[in-house]
Amino acid sequence: LRFIKKTLKEHADEVVTLHKGSPMTLRSVFQSMNLSTYDLTVDMLDVHADRNTFHRFDKFNAKYNPIGESRLREVFLKTDNYMNGKYFARIIKEVAADLEESKYQNVELRLSIYGKSPDEWAKLAKWAIQYDVYSDNVRWLIQIPRLYDIFRSNKIVTNFQQILSNIFEPLFEVTRDPNTNIELHKFLTHVIGFDSVDDESKPENPMLDADVKTPEDWDDEENPPYAYYLYYVYANMTVLNHFRKEQGLSTFVLRP
Repeated sequence: LRFIKKTLKEHADEVVTLHKGSPMTLRSVFQSMNLSTYDLTVDMLDVHADRNTFHRFDKFNAKYNPIGESRLREVFLKTDNYMNGKYFARIIKEVAADLEESKYQNVELRLSIYGKSPDEWAKLAKWAIQYDVYSDNVRWLIQIPRLYDIFRSNKIVTNFQQILSNIFEPLFEVTRDPNTNIELHKFLTHVIGFDSVDDESKPENPMLDADVKTPEDWDDEENPPYAYYLYYVYANMTVLNHFRKEQGLSTFVLRP
């Protein structure tokens, strides 16, 4: 809340997003929602975690939309938006500064890698290094949302193997030779592991037997079961960890 109010006061005329192709300033984003700084309260933002958010992923996810507006999520909480995640980085740096001041508090923050394209890692690392979001009190966990079915229906991928390749190939490459992407190499030294996120209450058919399709043959419209996702993330990560250890680099944990 403090950050949004301050930014609205000092950077109201900064172009923050495109709406139907035309640029919108921060002021016009808030005007389009009939809001001024005086209207904003913590209750109104509605982004605090309560009991329900831990059982229901959809409710948890909705909390990322301040005042229920996805446009504000886009402006303030994304690394790959119109401003290349400038505001999100500033919020993190302010939080980190508070933590450093209090000395004994640490946080483990999450960033998403979706497996939609092979350059996601490079973009995320570039953001982290460009805005210097490093802090001794912060470690990063990478969350991988289980969205294969959505990417498949939107024709972004044709099989499950593509998602795995997009997630892991850049990591093997930069482990083999850090000079292929020095920003990613630096960023990974502060990443401690992987998490897998989706609505855990969704019913699924967890039939896994000897005949189950391998990832390159998994071209069904529906999502692979949770155990299938986790197995392949774990298997790839284990090989990657052995490789990184041999190279004298940091390793990762799986914490779904």
